[in-house]
Amino acid sequence: MDLAGLAATLRAEATRANERRLVVLAGDRDTGLAAAHTVVDAADVADAAFVTTRSDAGDDCLHPDHAGRLLGTTREAVVLDAHEAFSPNALGRVVGAVDGGGLLLLLTPPLDDWPARRGNFDATLAVPPFDVDDVTGRFRARLVETLRTHPGVAVVDVDGETVERDGTTDPPPATTDRRVDLPPDRTFPDAAYEACLTTDQAEAVAALERLREPGRAVVVEADRGRGKSSAAGIAAACLAADGRDVLVTAPQFRNASEVFARARETLAALDTVAGDGADDRRLQTDAGGRIRFEEPPTAADLPDDPDVVLVDEAAALPVRLLARFLDAPAAGFCTTVHGYEGAGRGFSVRFRDRLVESDVDVAEVRMDEPIRYAPGDPVEVWAFRALLLDARPAVDQVVADATPETTTYRAVSGAELVEDEELLREVFGLLVLAHYRTEPDDLARLLDAPNVELRVLEHDGWVVSVALLAREGGLSAERRAEMYTGARVRGNMLPDVLTSQLRDPVAAAPVGYRVLRIATHHAVRSTGLGSRLLDRVHDGVADRVDWLGVGFGATQRLLRFWRRNDYRTIHLSTTRNATSGEYSALLLRPTSDAGWALHDRHARWFRNRVADVLLDALDDADPDVVRAALAGTAGRVDVALTAHEWRVVVGAAYGPGLYDTSPGAFRRLALAHLLDGDVELAPRQERLLVRKPLQAAPWDVVAGELDYVSTRQCMRALGEAFQPLVDRYGDEYARAERGRYTD
Repeated sequence: MDLAGLAATLRAEATRANERRLVVLAGDRDTGLAAAHTVVDAADVADAAFVTTRSDAGDDCLHPDHAGRLLGTTREAVVLDAHEAFSPNALGRVVGAVDGGGLLLLLTPPLDDWPARRGNFDATLAVPPFDVDDVTGRFRARLVETLRTHPGVAVVDVDGETVERDGTTDPPPATTDRRVDLPPDRTFPDAAYEACLTTDQAEAVAALERLREPGRAVVVEADRGRGKSSAAGIAAACLAADGRDVLVTAPQFRNASEVFARARETLAALDTVAGDGADDRRLQTDAGGRIRFEEPPTAADLPDDPDVVLVDEAAALPVRLLARFLDAPAAGFCTTVHGYEGAGRGFSVRFRDRLVESDVDVAEVRMDEPIRYAPGDPVEVWAFRALLLDARPAVDQVVADATPETTTYRAVSGAELVEDEELLREVFGLLVLAHYRTEPDDLARLLDAPNVELRVLEHDGWVVSVALLAREGGLSAERRAEMYTGARVRGNMLPDVLTSQLRDPVAAAPVGYRVLRIATHHAVRSTGLGSRLLDRVHDGVADRVDWLGVGFGATQRLLRFWRRNDYRTIHLSTTRNATSGEYSALLLRPTSDAGWALHDRHARWFRNRVADVLLDALDDADPDVVRAALAGTAGRVDVALTAHEWRVVVGAAYGPGLYDTSPGAFRRLALAHLLDGDVELAPRQERLLVRKPLQAAPWDVVAGELDYVSTRQCMRALGEAFQPLVDRYGDEYARAERGRYTD
């Protein structure tokens, strides 16, 4: 085996075509690492990064857990050690870091043995009560098949010193004349466009010029490696150079680091930098403009009233958070179409409704031409297939006529998915489309995790709705005791919260299924398919488990959907999710006596504590979320007001009394109404009950939020809102007191 010769050949071919090549070094780990150094040296690579748990593997080593640091960077070669801490996420992170002409090296066990081996990632899939022997190797078996059949992939048996595949494709030379056509009607300085490397990038910058005017939004979609973040950085610099305040956000700052790097370069070219100090998240211009970064939940509040908001990797944020950026004078949304960071197709489908509903003038641009490597790069095509980065559901036309009555329900196993590539792509495509954080790891979880099960509805053989279920609970007394004293147990989210946070020592004894994901094809949304699927899931598992449950970032729409499907609120988290900015809700649908006992005590505890929590940790929760959460809680509270308290409440409702003399009485009455909903109040009246009696917001804040012209009008409105509640809950004494004002 002439490994050095193969490395030199692949490097030369990749350089000539401006493509990348993948080299699989299969066999013993130490032998593979030595072979990797041989490849790096023979390929004349100057900046190879080693992603491995071995700190002595090379000069530039990263633990696989930190592979995300390579996002937005480039190397001539990246070596990924798959022997100990391999994960699909790590693979997804490193693929894009290899530049055109470079090599991706994958160190693996012998390929025939790899699917049967178990590593650290498999241990994360072995959630209790399962162990690692219950985890299958379907993801790796499928991965091995792609490595052995895809163009541009060399496979070397380092133990037998043989080359199974040389990975050469004999491509034509790359086009050296990369012409950039500049937009004729551009208004940004020419220096900005001279920094663009492709016509696509120049057109994206031109589209972002629109953000100079209020009431505009721009959506930029691109596959990874097309330079969308650079385009955003160039545009941000031009806007700031013109005196505008540009607020940049992304899931994490590292996602936006390229935006700031290109903005800094562009500002230097424009000779407009006044200084940025030591803060790499803030740039200032001598025209008074600035570019600053904030985390998404903070940025969504539009701090200091920015002129423009730029959202990078927008597909990795929930739509309900993205919609808040439309309140900015102008907003740009940049997103990866296919890649580790997100799925632009899902972003465009899910976000399009919000754009249409808004009154902003929207422009869209797509970037297709790669910058770092040639179009059709075989490593990119392989990664799309191996990680299903381009998976999508069935086309709209074949499912447009689907109704609950035309569908068939079935359970689909991981074995079926791996044998039917089209079915797998439809299922995973729906999951990606519906959820903002579906990652490559989720593909392995779908195929291999012993606690995960899949249910689907099909119309004429096409998948129209999917539900991903995770078995939770059924844990031993010893494990439950460990949880109660603070030990974390993987893959048992609902029992873990109920045990460790809510102090229920037996919450993990009943067995349940948590709905991890539910997704319906966008062409047939709001037709009852999701509810039909949940009903069929319930009917299919009710005799085998004690409960069905779900946890999610709480919104009014989602809470109403789950309530309609007989799931009831038992908990609202007291901290916001760092990405979505929402408080999380936990809901249960019992299916057995043990499940009902679990539900009833947690519903009771929730009713007993929620008033106190709304005054404290949840005092800023959206009142519509609070309304929906309470309406979806089973049970009632005892109003039990004293005679004096009834005099105060009735006096405020029907006479000259004041709320402020006894807020607790109003609080209990408001809570009783929002829990049982026997009285019909207008939505604004219920929001008023939440913001004042339950959350104790100041009168002027409540009046402003709910559009009352004055605090006096807001006070009168609160009294009027309590009139029907006095009529519904008042005892004989309350009715007599009311008669003082009405008779």
